[in-house]
Amino acid sequence: MARKKDSGGYNPPYAAIVVDVKSGKTLHAVNADAPRIPASITKVMTLYLLFEQLEAGRVRLDTPLRVSANAAAQAPSKLGLKAGSSISVENAILAMVTKSANDVAMVVAENIGGSERAFAQLMTRKARALGMSRTTFYNPHGLPSSPANVSTARDLAILGQAIQDRFPRYYGYFERRSFTYAGRTHGNHNKLLGRVEGVDGIKTGFTRASGFNLLTSAKTSTRHIVAVVLGGRSGASRDQIMANLVSDNLPRAYAGARQTPAIADRAPTPVAVARAEEVETTAAIPLPAPRPEPAGAPLDLSSIRPVVASASGSTATPSSMQWSAGPQPAPRAGTQVASAAPVAVSAIADLEKKQAVEEPVKQDAPSRSAGWVIQLAATGDEARARDILSDARQKSRDLLSNASPFTEKFVKDGTTFYRARFSGFDPDSAQAACKTLKRRGFSCFATRG
Repeated sequence: MARKKDSGGYNPPYAAIVVDVKSGKTLHAVNADAPRIPASITKVMTLYLLFEQLEAGRVRLDTPLRVSANAAAQAPSKLGLKAGSSISVENAILAMVTKSANDVAMVVAENIGGSERAFAQLMTRKARALGMSRTTFYNPHGLPSSPANVSTARDLAILGQAIQDRFPRYYGYFERRSFTYAGRTHGNHNKLLGRVEGVDGIKTGFTRASGFNLLTSAKTSTRHIVAVVLGGRSGASRDQIMANLVSDNLPRAYAGARQTPAIADRAPTPVAVARAEEVETTAAIPLPAPRPEPAGAPLDLSSIRPVVASASGSTATPSSMQWSAGPQPAPRAGTQVASAAPVAVSAIADLEKKQAVEEPVKQDAPSRSAGWVIQLAATGDEARARDILSDARQKSRDLLSNASPFTEKFVKDGTTFYRARFSGFDPDSAQAACKTLKRRGFSCFATRG
């Protein structure tokens, strides 16, 4: 698709990809491996490293993070933190997810890495470990810098999958529509949440050099895609492109058990580590000063039919539609936007495979009556699985007081995992419980016991 030359700094700025998470297939790609500036999608890696600290027990959600003068001085979008103050880990997460706060990203970087430079090196090493071979980070927020953060649509799709695979418990934060801090409510910059069927996150981004970017995850009860749009000409046109990509490709995604392994850290080679510390030539892109993201025209979703999963797992396929990177018209007066709530599936289901390919292992689950169960995690540490069950019951006694917690061992590719599950549900109550638990920050999906 031809695009006019953009004055933002390099040409062509546009790139996009849609990946089928279960099959690993690329369903759509335009300039997917070309270097691009991720802008605030950078914060997904900052959050990844913060989630690691939480999971390792080095910080808690209520741990205060100290605000330096350097962090407080970061350019908008920002929360307006004062030097010498502090912000809790949980508020830091929410501020980055919704407000895309640059001052908060710097707070996290300095508290975890000690300095912006050291944290950026950690970010790049993590990118290499995840298989993001064309990504280099120089700051934790995505603001223009010299050199600039550089990535690709394909690499960002890897990150969008990895953060769900690795941290299903914390991924739910990306669904938050708003965040209130110091008496002020900040809406999520991701306008597709609640407006496009299946979308459950994850992050927008914008600078003049990058254009309007969006990393998105979308699910039905049986399908899962991750999509990236980089270099949109406006927030509205970027969102419309993404909405069409989701509508066109989610029904095409594989509906069976996941065929690809969950994305996991792997030790980078010495060459990759050395490259992580190089100044890449693609980072020498001239960067104009940032400007606030305009509100843009409202999304025109009137032509997009929601993807609805049937009881058999099939989907109603929307009519084929053409998409354009140009501005989209505003909806006609009286146009209704589809508002049916998506039926989300936890990314932890990605660890599941057909029973036929699992090695038989005696399960440690207690005897239970036939019915439906809900699963909150699948982890290689049985103690951690039990801790997740305990934490969920403590925080959701209204939902789980009559449910029975248990762990269930299985082996995949020679590695032992433990499912963290609650039994004692019928289909409707299992789906309702998962919907509520996801709002409370837990990963969850329902399945027949």
